[in-house]
Order: sequence, then C-alpha cells, then structure tokens
Amino acid sequence: MIKARGLTKTFKVHKKQPGFAGSLRSLFVRNWEEVHALKGVDLDVEAGEIVGLVGANGAGKTTLVKALAGIIHPTGGTAEVLGHVPWRRHNEFRRQIALIMGQKAQLWWDLPAADGFLLLRQIYQVPEARFRENLARLVDALQVSDKLNVQIRKLSLGERMKMELIAALLHQPQVVFLDEPTIGLDLSAQRAIREFILDYRKRENPAMILTSHYMEDIESLCQRIVLVRQGEKVYDGSTVKLVEMYARHKVLTAHLQVGESPPDGPPRPDRMAGEILEWNGTALKIKVERRDAAGVAAQLLGNYSVADLSIEEEDVGTVIESMLKSGPAT
Repeated sequence: MIKARGLTKTFKVHKKQPGFAGSLRSLFVRNWEEVHALKGVDLDVEAGEIVGLVGANGAGKTTLVKALAGIIHPTGGTAEVLGHVPWRRHNEFRRQIALIMGQKAQLWWDLPAADGFLLLRQIYQVPEARFRENLARLVDALQVSDKLNVQIRKLSLGERMKMELIAALLHQPQVVFLDEPTIGLDLSAQRAIREFILDYRKRENPAMILTSHYMEDIESLCQRIVLVRQGEKVYDGSTVKLVEMYARHKVLTAHLQVGESPPDGPPRPDRMAGEILEWNGTALKIKVERRDAAGVAAQLLGNYSVADLSIEEEDVGTVIESMLKSGPAT
C-alpha cells in the first residue's frame, strides 16, 4: 500500500540577522540556511494497519505525511502509494486517498455540510447509490444526522471534525492520512473520533497513518509506532515492544489496609530509591527502577498491611518523551 525509501526533504529558510542594522541589511542581501525536515526515512504500511507517527513539533511528521499524500515534492528518495508516485498527483491516485488535517478544513464555512458532501460527490465522481449508502453509514456512525443542514460555522469544533471525517471518507479511500484529527477536541469528542476510526478500519481495511500529540490516540488506535526525531526515524515497532525495550522504570501502586497508615509518612522500603508520585495516607504510588521493582514490592508486602498491590509499565508517553530528548536507550 505505502512504501517509502530514503525520503529526504530540505527547505531553504531566511536566516535573520541580529539588530536593526541586520534587519535593514537583509532587505538587500539575504542569508539563507538549509533545514533538513526529513533525512532518509524508510516506511512501509500495509492494508488494515494504523501506524502512529510520533515526534516533537518540527520533527518532520507533517512533512512526511504531505510527501506521501503528494502535496509536496521531496528532495530525494522514492515513494509509492497504491502503486503511484504521490507527487505526480495522478487523478487515479487522488481518488483513492484521503488527508484529514485537524487544523485545516476542506468544507465550506458558510455552507451546510450536506451541500459540501454533494459537491465532493461530483469531484470524486461517486455513483449516486454508493454515495447515499456511504453517507448514511458515516452519518449514523458519528451520530450527526441532525446537523447536516446546519452551516459549518455554526457547529461546535467536535461536530465540525466529524463532518470533516465524513467528507474525507465518502469516496471510500484505500489510504487515509490523519494529521492531528483530535486536536482541540474535548474528551467526549476525542473518544467518539477514536471509536469511529477503529470501526472504519475494521470495516474498510484501509492503510492509515496517524499523527497526534495525544498519547491516548496513539495507545488506543495504533499497535505500531514510528518515532521521528529531527527528521530521522529512530524507532519503528510495536507499542508493547517500545515499552519493553526503552522503559527504565515501573510504577507500583500499593493500597494499605484501613487503619494501617504509617504515622511517620509513606512507607519507605530499604531498596526504594524511586520517586513518590502519590501518597494520600492509604494509597502509595511510586516510580522505581525496573530492576528494583520486585524487591520493593516484596518489602512493601512483608513490612506493611497491603490490601492490594499492582505493578505497571511506565506510561508510553513518558517513554516516548524520554526517547525524543535523548534517543533510544542502550
């Protein structure tokens, strides 16, 4: 479905000169510097996969998505999406993909969504019967039937995002790019969008690439993560493997028996060199080195009246944040 080899993208940007004299000089003589947005990225995505593209702001995520969607031409490397070179932008290619950007709209602000859908039907040449069937299914899944004839500008942000999803998927694309689809939405709207994406993947089996800064999006939707740092791919694998390989800590949560709270503060096992995340008198949550987790758990159980004890892996978001700052652990 999607195959990229050695994708690179370099931009030339104006280098500002300091001070008033520098600003005046730049009116006549400009200094330029090269910024490497992508540095030899390889990527394969098959039908039915939702791949989470993760990285800090400016890491190159959106640049990669735009290159694969044919919006920008890379400086080097090759790519094929559904057998087409994306940046040649053949009509047959564009009829089979969808790009959904949470910060950019494709529907017309002053028109109801229903009118926008009719126009998109003509643009993509979707047969009438298929259009009606797809629209009814998507509207029902997102529960927006009562909003179809309301102007887009009068809808809430969550309702507008749902309409954007319908607009992008009306023609049943085989490849879907989702760039921050839940940005700015409340928790209820985020959950609804995530459930819809999972249901759509199960029903239509497209290849999907998702970028998001919300770790819940990545954990809920993606079994595979591609981590990008300064234009380079530094990790490509499962979320479970990511935690197993690079998580340095575990989180222990101990609930003490009623009335067994230590008078001098939280329990302090001898081997506990970790960080206390929470202590409310009866419940203790601590972060410890992975190698110390079993010993700390044994001391808590042996020295205190523990009603319940759980040991969890470090949060995926914390692991990714650590890797973005320092690179993969060795």
